Amino acid sequence: MTEATSDIDALIEMMARLPGLGPRSARRAVLHLIARRDLQLIPLADQMARVASTVRECVVCGNLGSADRCDICLSEKRANGELCVVEDVADLWAMERSGVFRGRYHVLGGTLSALDAVGPDELGIPKLVRRVGDEGVSEVILALNATVDGQTTAHYIADQLEGRVRLTSLAQGVPIGGELDYLDDGTISAALRARKDL
Repeated sequence: MTEATSDIDALIEMMARLPGLGPRSARRAVLHLIARRDLQLIPLADQMARVASTVRECVVCGNLGSADRCDICLSEKRANGELCVVEDVADLWAMERSGVFRGRYHVLGGTLSALDAVGPDELGIPKLVRRVGDEGVSEVILALNATVDGQTTAHYIADQLEGRVRLTSLAQGVPIGGELDYLDDGTISAALRARKDL
């Protein structure tokens, strides 16, 4: 096996670890990129290197951007007292695509899971509780995925914030077992508008 072939195999192996790609899809994608080296492979590699060196997690909410604080957290227009809690950045971006929510966010980075040793501290739930007090939050919208872990996490957060702030969750339209990143904008909009008290 030549060195080039082992490099290609290593790239295929790395690509196969990405969500939605298995070994066959990764192999097709890598061969496609190599066949279009100047138009796709080199620009993709350059962009990936740029993102790797510049992307940061917002120190306030956990969103991704190129500065310590994201544009949403910096915007005074978004300081309306509403704080939407989501599991991950993909969910935040899904909410933003809907164009309905105009408040701020808090990204947990996952859900509570005893099996995976993910507790409240790993998710920054104490930080969320402090934000509610420090930022004058009037409503916390729990926009967690309708999975067992998502609902367990929502109930835990609701217990921590009970009596401090209005607590709501997304309403009908989000299917049980559904994930925000896979929902269309209309479903997210309808669910956000029809949120209910916990």
